[in-house]
This record gives sequence, C-alpha cells and structure tokens, in this order.
Amino acid sequence: MDQNNIGIIILIVASVVIYLGLAQRALDRMRLSDRGALLVIGAIIVGSYINIPLPFLPFNTSFNVGGALVPVGLAIYLLVRAGSGKEWIRALVGAAATAVVVYVIGSLVNTGTTMEPAGRYAVIDPIYLYPLVGGIVAYLIGRSRRGAFIAATLGVLLVDVFHYIWLLNQGAPGSYTVSIGGAGAFDTIVLAGIVAVILAELVGESLERLSGGPSTKGRPRELVKGLKKPGPDSDRDISSDQEKAQDARVKEMENDE
Repeated sequence: MDQNNIGIIILIVASVVIYLGLAQRALDRMRLSDRGALLVIGAIIVGSYINIPLPFLPFNTSFNVGGALVPVGLAIYLLVRAGSGKEWIRALVGAAATAVVVYVIGSLVNTGTTMEPAGRYAVIDPIYLYPLVGGIVAYLIGRSRRGAFIAATLGVLLVDVFHYIWLLNQGAPGSYTVSIGGAGAFDTIVLAGIVAVILAELVGESLERLSGGPSTKGRPRELVKGLKKPGPDSDRDISSDQEKAQDARVKEMENDE
C-alpha cells in the first residue's frame, strides 16, 4: 500500500457517523465526547502526513505522528480514565497478545527474506487480515470498549516495532526507509481499532443485555455508575435526592454481589 488512503477514508466515514450522533453510546462508554473524538480523528489524519525522523539509527527511520504518536497519546488518556486496575491489565495484556498473534500471522504471510508481506498464506489481503485478527484478539482480551481499542491500536503498533527489529536482523540496506505507524501500518492501526470497538459495541452490548446489565462485582462505584446505559437524559443534571437514591442502588448492587 503506497499511502494510507484506506485509513483516512475510514476515519472520514467515522467522522460522519460521529457527527450524525450515531456513535454517541460507544463514545460515552469510552469517556470521549463527540467533539473530542472528532479532534482526535482530525489530529490522526493531519498527523498521517507528518513524520518525525529518528537520528543515529542504521537506516532512515521516523515516527508517524498520526499512526504512532496520536494513538499512543489517546491510549494513555483512555488508560488514565480506566475505571479499575483490572481494565489496565486487560488492555496492556491484550496489546501484547494482539502484537504476538498479528506478528505470527505476518510471519506466515511473509515469504523468505522479503521486506514486505507477499501473501504466501493470506486468504485475504494483509491490509484487511491484520486488522481483523488484531481487532478480534483485542476485543476477546480487552473486553471493554476502551480496553479493546487500546489493545488493538497499541498491539498493531508494536507489530510495526517488531517488524523494524526484524529489518535490523535482516540487514536492510542503509538507504531503506521506515516510518513506524505510517503507510500500511497506519491503515492497519486505524482499522484494527475500529474493528475492536465495533465488536465491543455489538457483541459486548448483546451480552450485557442478556445478562441483565454490566456486572458490578468488585467494581468501583463511579465505574458502575458510568456503566449505566446512556439515555436521552444522561447529560441532564439530577437533583441531590436522585443522586443519593442512585448511590444507594449502586451500594445495594455491590452488597448483593
């Protein structure tokens, strides 16, 4: 893939969906506002054309702002907003697992000592295969929308780092150019993150409905309150009596567990 056109197209479509208010529930669960999400998407698109060179390396290496630095910054923000230590662990373990699985699949797709995927065992194009696999693994381990997104984006970015190390071991020529998080990796990171969130929204929401709502066992009160399904009055201030009643119900749920 010569340029990150697929990722940018997907981001533009996502921007339209957010602008129309169709992603509000997913964003609420990730603790992102519509405006904040659109600003992040804008930063990723603009940053996709900006590469920060890294000096003193064997060949031309740079970090892509949109495909590496912005996703890492967003992942850190989401981790800070995570409701529990378990979510931290799931997200980070999910990122490591996603990286390993995608890297192993990439090693099967690669042929011999070629520098780029050549599709030896690929049933579908790697630009779609990697995000699909990465998104599924990230969701299965990350579980929450935040955890799945973090695991998918950081996991695929780690694969790009692994690929860089592989190039070093292969003795790539000094004229070789690598943009970590750029080009095809940018598309993969964007698609993997979106696949993970969609799976968390569709599958996770269905499972929550079947189980009568998200589990409250061992979860902080603020997290339990945040997991309550957003409704048309979610942005409306509630009275102190209503807030006390809500807190009492949360405590009662915790005691029942």
